[in-house]
Amino acid sequence: MLEVEALSAGYGRAQALWDVSLTVGDREIVTIIGPNGAGKSTLVNVLAGMHPSWGGRIIFDGVDLTTLKPHEVCAAGIAVVPEGRQVFPDMTVSDNLQIGAYHTAARSARKETYDRVCDIFPILGERTQQLAGSLSGGEQQMLAIGRALMAQPRLLLLDEPSLGLDATARRRQADLRRQQTRDGDHPAMLWSTHMVEELEGADRIVLLVAGQVVRIGTPAELIAESGAANLTDAYIALAGVKRRVTEELG
Repeated sequence: MLEVEALSAGYGRAQALWDVSLTVGDREIVTIIGPNGAGKSTLVNVLAGMHPSWGGRIIFDGVDLTTLKPHEVCAAGIAVVPEGRQVFPDMTVSDNLQIGAYHTAARSARKETYDRVCDIFPILGERTQQLAGSLSGGEQQMLAIGRALMAQPRLLLLDEPSLGLDATARRRQADLRRQQTRDGDHPAMLWSTHMVEELEGADRIVLLVAGQVVRIGTPAELIAESGAANLTDAYIALAGVKRRVTEELG
């Protein structure tokens, strides 16, 4: 489905990504994990068409998306849940959701998608006329995800969706991911995070450090490669190796 080939990007003269390559298959959940400043948000923004790349290619269902604008990327079947949620606080929950179905294909099935989003997030269905800015942080995150789902994407990009949420809201979000995985009726997901707890349920994990892909593998493969007992220890071991190499190279 998604093929990212040798992608590089940056800001001004400062490079943030170096030759990043990864793939996401149909209905696959791929989690990108790395420390703050690793380039996760830059990668998501480039894939969503919100930041230009310096080189490389982004191929989605055989089509090169590398130079497309955000609305063209969305029309191709990719939706993004940006860091910080970015809902429209002075608009109602209903209006925030409706905005997500702005391209032609999504508009034709807007009613059915709206009902499905409210089934996934019942609290949104109960508060359709409430202003988005009056929702809690966790509820606003549900709204941001629901708005993205209104576009009927085949691939959902989520940038640090648990940032700023309390433990209860993070558990609800993890429950949602597990539920969609069990049901089998979900878009593919590329999920960026710095929280090891969010690796649960991932089909594959991409370890990003200092703008470079360090490892890609299933949870079991990364645990086996690191010789660790669990994903937390595997992440620390593999990321630590990369940090030492980077420091030695100067």
